[in-house]
Amino acid sequence: MDALIVSYKPSQISSNFFLNRLKKKYNMKKAGYSGTLDPFARGCLIVGFGSYTKLFPFIEKNPKVYEATLWLGAKSLSLDMENIINISEVKSFEEEKIKDILLSLKGKISYIPPQYSAKKINGRRSYELARAGIVVKPTASVMEIFEIEFLCYNHPYVSFRVSVSEGTYVRSIGEIIAKKLEVDGTLSSLERISEGNMRARVGETYFVNPLKVLKYPIISNFDAQVRENLWLGRKFSLESQKNGIYIANFEDFFSIIEIKEDGNIRYLLNRMNKNVDFIKKA
Repeated sequence: MDALIVSYKPSQISSNFFLNRLKKKYNMKKAGYSGTLDPFARGCLIVGFGSYTKLFPFIEKNPKVYEATLWLGAKSLSLDMENIINISEVKSFEEEKIKDILLSLKGKISYIPPQYSAKKINGRRSYELARAGIVVKPTASVMEIFEIEFLCYNHPYVSFRVSVSEGTYVRSIGEIIAKKLEVDGTLSSLERISEGNMRARVGETYFVNPLKVLKYPIISNFDAQVRENLWLGRKFSLESQKNGIYIANFEDFFSIIEIKEDGNIRYLLNRMNKNVDFIKKA
């Protein structure tokens, strides 16, 4: 069965554990999720059943919005509540100083992902190496902070809301803030509010029409010959259509195609069956 859902993962369980719950609930054998939420984190998780896991790279997931609380004075190997090694009392700060630091982060910035992360290093997940006691420093990455908003400061806790690009580690944003304050810091709370236009409230799970969340324009006025070509995966050209990436939409299936400058078709994802019952629920 093919379906796309958005669900709210609670804290203190892994994304895999939560996925297995959903597989059992909906009696699905094949499933996957886009964008891991750490065990201590909670919030919006996009899940695909069946072949719809192939849609993840094509779904519009920007911006990602999070609300986080940074614990000043706490030091953690994973920059969250999982691996705290030291807690120190630190002086309180002027609220305006914290606000200025937050605003200074807006835009594209280079950062080092946490060692306890899903980044791959020499073919292995960084967190696997960290748990095995192998210290390997991940290479620098670039993230974009679209918006960052100060929520409150109740010493030693700073809460903020941030809108970021896909692939950003909010734990690293917390680390950057703490370093600018010249103290240790770790996230004590993290909630993913939304991914693109998709969000989920506590306890919520709902079906999503994939055509509403894919990144590309939809074309539905193809003739019968084009439909047959796409259904069979043939090589053909569409010189009448402007070059670019499109969703070719039909009653019972859709494809994601790229029309090259010479009109030739390149298949990015072909013949995805529509689950009409699930789409109606969406």
